[in-house]
Amino acid sequence: MLKGILAISGQRGLFKLVSQAKNSIIVESLIDGKRIPAYATSRISALEDISIYTEDEDVKLFDVFKAIYEKENGGMAIAPKSSGNELKAYFTEILPLYDKDRVYVSDIKKVLTWYNLLMENELFDPNATEEDEDEAESAE
Repeated sequence: MLKGILAISGQRGLFKLVSQAKNSIIVESLIDGKRIPAYATSRISALEDISIYTEDEDVKLFDVFKAIYEKENGGMAIAPKSSGNELKAYFTEILPLYDKDRVYVSDIKKVLTWYNLLMENELFDPNATEEDEDEAESAE
């Protein structure tokens, strides 16, 4: 799953939750491994809480990542710096009913960047379930 993986507004990439401090949390960058404090004033989003708008119901980010994983046979997604039309066509392949009015090219770039970053760091398991997460936590 995506538990403990965070996106912080104004910061590049993704972060792994390391620990909690008195008035902040300590996060580690998946890009360079540096640890920094993230304060309550930062807009912090947990990847497990993010969904993508579709014409029906919102789709969890995990399910979007899983669709990319299956399309790419466990490999990397297309380059997030591809043209807007290429990105939209790619996203239509993995999530045909995504809401084209509310999901922007910048959102698609972010999803693909995050997916590739998780793959580089071997942090995405398409077969993970919430039960697996709970078992891993209770084992710690």
